[in-house]
Amino acid sequence: MFFQAIQTPGLAHVSYVLGDGGEALVVDPRRDLDVYLEVLHSQGLRLRYVLMTHRQEDFVLGTTSLANLSGARIVAGKHPITGYVDLQMGERERLQLGHLSLLALHTPGHTPESFSWAVFLDSHPKHAWGVFTGDALFAGETGRTDLSDPERTYENAALLYDSLHREILPLGDQALVFPAHGAGSMCGSHIDDRALTTLGIERHRNPVFVLGRDDFIAHKLRERLPRPPYFSRMEELNLRGGFPLDRDPRTVPPLLPRAFQEASRDGLIIDAREPEAFAGGHIPGSLNIWMKGLPTFGGWVADLGTPIFLVMPEGVEPEQAVLSLARIGIDRVEGILAGGFGAWRNTGLPIERNATLTPNELHEHAARYQLLDVRDISEFESGHIPGAHHAYVGQLEELLPGLGLRPEVPVAVTCGVGYRAGLATSILLRHGFQNVSNLLGGMTAWKKLELPVEQGAPHPGETPAPREYPTGDEIYYQ
Repeated sequence: MFFQAIQTPGLAHVSYVLGDGGEALVVDPRRDLDVYLEVLHSQGLRLRYVLMTHRQEDFVLGTTSLANLSGARIVAGKHPITGYVDLQMGERERLQLGHLSLLALHTPGHTPESFSWAVFLDSHPKHAWGVFTGDALFAGETGRTDLSDPERTYENAALLYDSLHREILPLGDQALVFPAHGAGSMCGSHIDDRALTTLGIERHRNPVFVLGRDDFIAHKLRERLPRPPYFSRMEELNLRGGFPLDRDPRTVPPLLPRAFQEASRDGLIIDAREPEAFAGGHIPGSLNIWMKGLPTFGGWVADLGTPIFLVMPEGVEPEQAVLSLARIGIDRVEGILAGGFGAWRNTGLPIERNATLTPNELHEHAARYQLLDVRDISEFESGHIPGAHHAYVGQLEELLPGLGLRPEVPVAVTCGVGYRAGLATSILLRHGFQNVSNLLGGMTAWKKLELPVEQGAPHPGETPAPREYPTGDEIYYQ
């Protein structure tokens, strides 16, 4: 028997290769396939099946591409949504792979077509070795239940609770749990940062098993996770099994600064450096999305047809960023700034910058600033700087007109540690705000210093009472 979990950086996605007797299957593959082909080749395995747990929302599947390339059959649960597959399996039907069998278990709630797949060794047919749960069950949490229809969150939470208790919990404490995502995924809230878990651990820790049915439903109704706009595009693409990656990420051309400047006029510049580097100097109009944030926030600021031009951090290979965007369907990366921002600076081209603040500096001079918190609503409610406005960073452009922020007055932006605030800062600069500061360390540092915090939601339709703010360069550069 062979087993390997394959992590996708930035997406918190996990796919799997399972093999026995010279045959193998791959579970929920991503769009770039080289890693699977290399594993199969190194282990001398013939790919027989590409197995789906459900349509994925946060990345482009490589299901049909891998099947077409290898001759493998696509397998999914029997549901109308997954009609393009080669083999649809009904509830409790079995799929044989060498000396292993996989039991199909319908576990709706996250999505209606979600199936989990329990793995049994022929030598121990009564005890499940493990189970591929997709987004139904994570380490310490379950998948969100608002994606298919936010108006049916209650109903979906009830479905998820029932299906996991009926189909998954009886597999036994010994069963290993193999979810499609880990900590940091937008497909679930507060997923534990554990690489390995079992049903025994989850039975004692996971809300779906610890809470009663009504309390679990209430728990899911409180999640209110942001729904990135690209999720809808991913669902549409993945209902067809995804689509192939038909461009080598290494072929994106490096452009010298003046050529980069000219080519990017009709596109979007994404600067993937750290927020501190971006603050010190960046190309006017560029958006700051740090490397690990590209697979998530790239889909908030760009769509499938947006021409993208990248400014890379020093020492990072450009294909990493190109692949990160390609995994969420953004393929039009049309240029990399050759020599990085240093080359732009040395050419004498225009430079924009923003300020930074430490928590103590902001606390001492809070009256001078408009405060903006760009974390999600649950984070904001759990504790924020008194008087802060709130808008989730992904929705900032949409909500900005109603926030009551004045472009000529200094704004201090905060998030968890400063990364999302870096993106928010660059958005504000693009909208004409003149003095914008990123609170470095964010609410993490603010709370560690035991500075004032208040809890609760912002009042609908209201913003903090206006104050008289000083303006001028002396504030901006402080």
